[in-house]
Amino acid sequence: MPRSLLLLAAACLFVCGMPAAARADEPLKLHPENGHYFLWNGKPTILVTSGEHYGALLNLDFEFDRYFRTLQKDGLNHTRVFSGTYRELQEAFGIQANTLAPAQNRYIAPWKRSAEPGYHHGGNKFDLTQFDPAYFERLHALMKSAKKHGIVVEFTLFCPLYSDSEWLASPMRAGNNVNGIGDCPMDNVLSLKHPTLVKVQEEFVRKVVAELNPYDNFYFEICNEPYIKNVPDEWQNHFVEVVRQAEIELPNRHLISLNIANGRKKVENPPEGVSILNFHYCVPPDAVAMNFGLNKLIGENETGFRGSHDFLYRTEGWDFLLAGGGLYNNLDYSFSTEHPEGTLRGFKSPGGGSPELRQQLGILKRFLEGFDFLRMKPALGVVVATSVPLSSQTLAEAGETYAIYFHVPVPDKPKNLAEMLISGIEAKVTVDLPAGRYVAEWIAPLSGETVKRESILHQSGRRELVTPKFDNDIALRILRIGNAERR
Repeated sequence: MPRSLLLLAAACLFVCGMPAAARADEPLKLHPENGHYFLWNGKPTILVTSGEHYGALLNLDFEFDRYFRTLQKDGLNHTRVFSGTYRELQEAFGIQANTLAPAQNRYIAPWKRSAEPGYHHGGNKFDLTQFDPAYFERLHALMKSAKKHGIVVEFTLFCPLYSDSEWLASPMRAGNNVNGIGDCPMDNVLSLKHPTLVKVQEEFVRKVVAELNPYDNFYFEICNEPYIKNVPDEWQNHFVEVVRQAEIELPNRHLISLNIANGRKKVENPPEGVSILNFHYCVPPDAVAMNFGLNKLIGENETGFRGSHDFLYRTEGWDFLLAGGGLYNNLDYSFSTEHPEGTLRGFKSPGGGSPELRQQLGILKRFLEGFDFLRMKPALGVVVATSVPLSSQTLAEAGETYAIYFHVPVPDKPKNLAEMLISGIEAKVTVDLPAGRYVAEWIAPLSGETVKRESILHQSGRRELVTPKFDNDIALRILRIGNAERR
């Protein structure tokens, strides 16, 4: 072979065989070495956040740049954004200062307003045959701001209409548009029963896919909570294909998520093209183990509705991610249009959220990033026993690294959480490890500080460790001596 061809072949091998981690400009993808995690900006990535209630785009009063700056400051890297095809009205679901419920004439949808008055929540009706340039201008500004602040966006295309309240305010209801489209029961809106309405939805999806294609910091979710209103699988599968086909002629390919269930469900045959399986309200995190064998990323992209105490959502995040999940997102009601930096206190809502919780979730994220987590997997048999009742989750690379989390057991929705919290715990913990020399470090989840460190020369089998005194929860990092020295 001529030397010029050899050089060309070598160059091709260098570029084509370059490790995935070196390609920092690629869109978010599943990591090729472990599909339970993301690859983004050339690095293995876990998404962790405590985010606003999805109205950052459609609510013109919400200052998303200040919001993203807050997430970045707190060490978080994710948010969920509803597209604007669905909106809520204030006080829906008992949520005070709901960002998904813009004030009159402060709602921006993908479709342009017409010259005809009569929209249910004030202003003119929509024209579903025309897109609103101002909407896409705001979308691009939001995506650029998210990118600047290191935030990955879940872009949720659709949401079912839960009640007459959402239906009365929907642009896809015939009374709210000049096209007469959507003259049907609200439970038929996300179905294939009405071709004219399906065409409107398809055109929106193709348009937004094209507009978002240059960005690397997002993935699509087809529909939020389709199971609540029995949105047909065939409708969801249809729009998975609409997204995929729309990207065929475009430079980039982006991940697609399905929202599977509240709690848990075993997925038997995920549709082709779906890479992320998202669940809501995963206490305990059984959904991860049930679907781990699919080698897809398993996320908990919504939780809340358990009360206001930070402990509930801190423990839920630690449990889910140490069970093998790759994404955690808590509904944070401390964000509002008047408090885009997440400083609202004393709110009346079914869930929680606070600056303190966000800092605690940032500690969780950094704890996991301190491991080579691509090599780790759930390890249920490592913790054998505890001298006091404690719940635990373990992520491990057997014989090398162990991430373990302990907390006082609590139900999904405790009636009196204060009675279940325990201060000054000192427990004996029995773990099962291969032979080796290890360092064990006990980490405080509230501060991230290492509160106890000890070296272990272990002969294989069970080993008893004694925790430092702690309140309610504590994390344990066990590293083989060679790994500890390389950190």
